[in-house]
Amino acid sequence: MKSKKLKLAFLFLALNISALAQNTTYFSNWPAGVSPQEVGKLVAEHFVTSPHQYGPTIHYSEVATWYGALTFAALTHDDALRTELIHKFEPLMPGGAEAAARTPVRHHVDDSIFGTVPLEIAIQTKDPKYLEVGKGWADRQWENPRPDGLSAETRFWIDDMYMLTILQLEAYRATHDKKYLDRDAQEMSAYLDQLQQPNGLFFHAPDVPFYWGRGDGWVAVGMAEILRDLPQDHPQRKRILAGYQKMMAALLKYQAKDGMWRQLIDHEESWPESSSSAMFTFALITGVKNGWLDAATYGPAARRAWIAVAGYIDQNQNITNVCIGTGKQNSYEYYMERKRITGDFHGQAPVLWAASALLR
Repeated sequence: MKSKKLKLAFLFLALNISALAQNTTYFSNWPAGVSPQEVGKLVAEHFVTSPHQYGPTIHYSEVATWYGALTFAALTHDDALRTELIHKFEPLMPGGAEAAARTPVRHHVDDSIFGTVPLEIAIQTKDPKYLEVGKGWADRQWENPRPDGLSAETRFWIDDMYMLTILQLEAYRATHDKKYLDRDAQEMSAYLDQLQQPNGLFFHAPDVPFYWGRGDGWVAVGMAEILRDLPQDHPQRKRILAGYQKMMAALLKYQAKDGMWRQLIDHEESWPESSSSAMFTFALITGVKNGWLDAATYGPAARRAWIAVAGYIDQNQNITNVCIGTGKQNSYEYYMERKRITGDFHGQAPVLWAASALLR
């Protein structure tokens, strides 16, 4: 019996070493200028000096970029960068110079996500003032839940599979209170049951049968994020992992030869869109590194995607070919004719997420 256990232990160790070797092959030896350390540093430093976009209150895409820059700073042990990012947020804390004008107020996923930034700062600094503020946003999101236990902010738009769940996930990471993780898992499972299509992808909304790139990107990132923390024995893990793996298989099929994904994922004639491609890159990297995806199958796709996305960063550290903010509309032309812009936080954020994923 002891000999059998030793053999199993050695087999497990060998498999882990093999997986690590494959990850090293796919996620190292980068071409000049595209290492995650280089790209992340430039994009994060650029965010520090960037003015607010949209308004008057802080937009969810800016929150997402802040979160990405903070995680990158933590992973690279860049204390100076983290300090700059915290100082940038201080005017938005209660009583701060910009708080009254810039703090979101609606009970809506686009506004509540604001709490993600103080929670990430709290995780990194252990400062209770940031924890109090961030936790307040997470608790507010479940003040008056629906009869089925879901947040009152639930609307079954695919964007929410990141924008609603990341706040609760960060609250769990900051407090280790399981209620936040359980809320998250329940919400994600409900969205999967409602919105995932048989091919693994997601319509922009139930009444809009188009696979819009960035919409599906929010889904991919949201599932990958929660799977990083969800215990193996959690009752919703199997459901979420199955939905994630089904989506990743579909994305592998639709990745273009240039490593990118298209504005409309299943339409080859549509243009390469950088924000969605960066989001899918994060999801693939995270899956390969955590063993949820077969490295030999998905590792090369993730590597090609990162190199391709890095090629859309201009000399000012702005991501190009980002689809502008997009509502839902049952029209092929509507999605195909959306403008492509440069430097929008919708694109800056997922590049930072993907850089962080490569460094974990």
